[in-house]
Amino acid sequence: MAAQQPPQAPVFPPVSRPIPVELPADSSVWDRITTWVSEHKAVVYTIAGVTVAVAAGGVVYYSANSKPKDTTPKLSKKERRKRKEAERKAEAERDVTTKEAPASTSKADSSDSGDEIPEISEQTVQAMSVDDRKHWAIKLKEAGNHAYGSKDFNKAIDLYSKAIICKPEAVYYSNRAACFNALADWDKVVEDTTAAINLDPEYVKAMNRRANAYDKLGKYSESLLDYTASCIIDGFKNTSSAEAVERLLKKFAESKAKEIMASKPSKLPSPTFVSNYLQSFRPKDRPEGLEDSVELSDDTGKGQLQKGLRAMETKTGEGYEEAATAFDKAIELNDLGPHEAFAYNMRGTFTCLRGKHEQALVDLSKSIELDPSLTQSYIKRASMSLELGDPEKAEKDFELALQQNADDPDIYYHRAQLHFIKGEFAEAAKDYQKSIDLDPQFIFSHIQLGVTQYKMGSIASSMATFRRCMKNFEKVPDVYNYYGELLLDQGKYSEAVEKFESAIEMEKQEKPTSMNVLPLINKALAIFQEKSDFAEAEKLCQKALIIDPECDIAVATMAQLLLQQGKVTDALKYFERAADLARTEGELVNALSYAEATRTQIQVQEKYPSLAAKLQAAGPGAPNLR
Repeated sequence: MAAQQPPQAPVFPPVSRPIPVELPADSSVWDRITTWVSEHKAVVYTIAGVTVAVAAGGVVYYSANSKPKDTTPKLSKKERRKRKEAERKAEAERDVTTKEAPASTSKADSSDSGDEIPEISEQTVQAMSVDDRKHWAIKLKEAGNHAYGSKDFNKAIDLYSKAIICKPEAVYYSNRAACFNALADWDKVVEDTTAAINLDPEYVKAMNRRANAYDKLGKYSESLLDYTASCIIDGFKNTSSAEAVERLLKKFAESKAKEIMASKPSKLPSPTFVSNYLQSFRPKDRPEGLEDSVELSDDTGKGQLQKGLRAMETKTGEGYEEAATAFDKAIELNDLGPHEAFAYNMRGTFTCLRGKHEQALVDLSKSIELDPSLTQSYIKRASMSLELGDPEKAEKDFELALQQNADDPDIYYHRAQLHFIKGEFAEAAKDYQKSIDLDPQFIFSHIQLGVTQYKMGSIASSMATFRRCMKNFEKVPDVYNYYGELLLDQGKYSEAVEKFESAIEMEKQEKPTSMNVLPLINKALAIFQEKSDFAEAEKLCQKALIIDPECDIAVATMAQLLLQQGKVTDALKYFERAADLARTEGELVNALSYAEATRTQIQVQEKYPSLAAKLQAAGPGAPNLR
């Protein structure tokens, strides 16, 4: 069967994180590289399954709740009936039939003609002619089918075994495997289906049976390989096989992720990630007594707190690591005086960034206990509740924060994100506007309002909001980066590239050694989507990785670009790197899903060269990266 060319590759989205009110959640990177809509739909995402189709140009992924467009030509009713009839006949020839055969009048099982089956053994078969062996093999298969239909599986096994002695054919092994499948003897299923596949390398039924047996035995990689090969042979038409691929990817990834997370050392994510989170709070002066003008010893808690705040201002990976260490030590030294609540707030922030959620919640709750007026602690605790999938707790914390200070613009800004996540865009827009009314100088309220308007379908209002932002905040790179994303989504490539380049230049001038690399990645995708220029896109992504080697989005984008070119082995290295960078179990599950899907493609091409040839014959297909 010739493999049907699968749907074209998915659209690359812009890659900036939504203006982060809370920590981006588990599947943040992978939702971002799946669709632009997911990018702006929520900051906290649910973990979606990943479906893989192996195309000549690479692995094509679909989110679990979206179906690839059916590119099969429409058939007339008559043609559909003919196709169904042909498929039914083929199925009957290749699989175990459950239709009962006419009852035999002999003591042994017999064929429809009533021929009595002779004694079958290695010795008796040796004395038969080739035609006799073939004849009795068919009769034994028919008798086996009759026994299988009657659920007499042991009898059917005996009959299929005798058919194999007469003439070892793939269908006999596969039918016997079906009996072992019914008896849940998974090792025997694997043994017989392997024999069938050795005789007929493209025997889909046997491949699916073996895949199911491997799944039952907990051999998820082997199962995934068989199901993927089955999908290719079947031209990606078998829905159950495709769903099995999706399910196994998730099952494998979840199992592996738990194992990895149990021993994974905690570390901070990339400085781009950390900076984007920290800047979601309005900048404030340091607490009194912790200014640079005050000389404090590093041997004191206050001194370590001051040291941590100073290190944060570098906006580098080294600076953030130094800050996290200093906040830990500040609390250990325990002589913080009126700054104790603030110290717990800061330690909780960096503990959460490290992925230690339970510890972070303890610190933030301690901060609130020490100083209930510190509204930022409520907001951060609400953010963590969102990340942990508990919006009700988040709502409660926002209410408590407002009771402390109803004029704190940060509360409205972050609560707007909660509405945004829940799809309550009108409410989100109201809270963003309230945040702006209380403090019009905080650029991210304006940006996120524009994004929300765009999401609501108010394109003109959104564009107007961003034009005002460029006028009022003409030196802020984030404005140009996010505006560029909206232009890119509308297919206005030249205008988008212009905005990304403006953002890049501003980043260079403002932070030459610690610039935000997201505009670079967005520019790469814009150029690629307009011109299919892989070389330039890769060059820009590599530049981003030189500046910020820990940037998960840059790593994931490189993996996708390589995958689009069929450089599967190189792409796998980047997906594995993305797994190393994963901060939470959910992020790790998604990274491992992509890595395993890519690894499976490599294994399919190695193990089934004929299938690799089929895929190449189907043609590469132009990537659809609008």
